[in-house]
Amino acid sequence: MFFELIAVLVAGAGGAGLLLLVSRLSGGRLPRWLIPVGAGAAMIATSVSAEYSWFPRSRDTLPDRFAVAEVHQSRALWRPWTHVVPMVDRFIAVDGGNLRANEQTEGLYLADLYFFARWQPVRVVQMMVDCPGGRRADPMGGDGGAPVWREVGAQDPVLRTVCEEAGA
Repeated sequence: MFFELIAVLVAGAGGAGLLLLVSRLSGGRLPRWLIPVGAGAAMIATSVSAEYSWFPRSRDTLPDRFAVAEVHQSRALWRPWTHVVPMVDRFIAVDGGNLRANEQTEGLYLADLYFFARWQPVRVVQMMVDCPGGRRADPMGGDGGAPVWREVGAQDPVLRTVCEEAGA
């Protein structure tokens, strides 16, 4: 976050400097108010670029054993450009290299899910997935009790990704 703030400030200074140079080269024919407008436009463009590039940068830094299961795209009133092209603000990745198969039940796996969100720390959750049954046990409070299964169907992105990674 700090580096993005620095990048936005540098872009603002660069945008203002560029328009100041163009104004001087044109003999002062450009209106003076164009310089702060150029600084603001450069700052907004840098901020928008950082927002849209967060997901590809984060995804590309994941190890090869990770598979992105689900992405969440958002639109916001204060970001009018997101109504044209929604931006990804969070996603779920499955650690395919760390799947653990249940020895008593075929097709039952314990998977580590990584929840990534913009401006938030990564959260890791273990989830049980029943590939043949099309269900998963969402995490509970960690009390050691029996898992609570939910029927999600074969089209659930988390279930589908875990089962593909396990080869089930």
